[in-house]
Amino acid sequence: MEKKIYNAIKKYNTIVVARHIGPDPDAIASQIALRDSIKLTFPKKNVYAVGVGVAKFKAYGPLDKTPDITEDSLLIVVDVPNIHRIDGVTFSDFKEVIKIDHHPLEDKMGKLEIIDETASSACEIITRLIMNTKLKMDVKVAENLFLGIASDSDRFLLPTTTPATFQIVSKLINDYKLDLKKLYNILYEKPLNDFRFQAFLALNMTVTENGFAYMKITSEMIKEYGVDSATASNLVNNFNYIKEVLAWAFVSYDERQELFRVNIRSRGPIINEVASKYNGGGHKYASGCRIKNEDDIDKLFHELDEACNEYSKNINQ
Repeated sequence: MEKKIYNAIKKYNTIVVARHIGPDPDAIASQIALRDSIKLTFPKKNVYAVGVGVAKFKAYGPLDKTPDITEDSLLIVVDVPNIHRIDGVTFSDFKEVIKIDHHPLEDKMGKLEIIDETASSACEIITRLIMNTKLKMDVKVAENLFLGIASDSDRFLLPTTTPATFQIVSKLINDYKLDLKKLYNILYEKPLNDFRFQAFLALNMTVTENGFAYMKITSEMIKEYGVDSATASNLVNNFNYIKEVLAWAFVSYDERQELFRVNIRSRGPIINEVASKYNGGGHKYASGCRIKNEDDIDKLFHELDEACNEYSKNINQ
């Protein structure tokens, strides 16, 4: 499949690389790394990484404006399982679509695809694609691939981290002499206000008897701590390994899109099946939703609390 994808890339002169709305580091890093790798390999091709820009990810590299799509263009979709969450392009405009993803399969997008749920990240799959074909890599591509892998594996703590993950990362570090201190600063350095806001969340989140923790973050809270509405999304992974908490969710309101963004994590209960009922989805232990109706938030929380309850019953049998 990797060779077929390489041949498709070789065939088209206009290539657009897209990822999901509300990107995380793996989504941004994988699309920019793949775009830059293709441009290194085929300098004369028109290759674009598209989607809404996010200021905190500017160190990964610039995004492109969505070009005028011709009838003979290729779309490569990375790190997104369903069509309605693709950012920056109209899916049906393209002659051919390639999907590269590590989420559970949802929408079929094209004839060529790599779907590997066992991979730590989209960047791990992109790294394999580059290493196993004639696509080229330089230090900047290698840095972005490392950032995506390290972020989505939560610094190699999540169960999706495998021996293959370490082998790939070892090769990136060795071959391109990566400066890990610099890269970890990009991933984890935050303003003092963010840490104070994290402490506020820890002090004020509700924890149920079943081990579900949640917090509805208001615009007043965000203004008080001088953070932005996306900060909760960035902090959600920091609440892992709390003994009394099996799953947790933070909700914030996105004024631009007029909807509630819910970020959910778990240390055991399966959460993506619940999230999929509320315009969301993702991994078994890391998912999210975008909810229009505020009443649905309480319904979502109730189902997540029940998932924690069922999980506790099963492991205690």
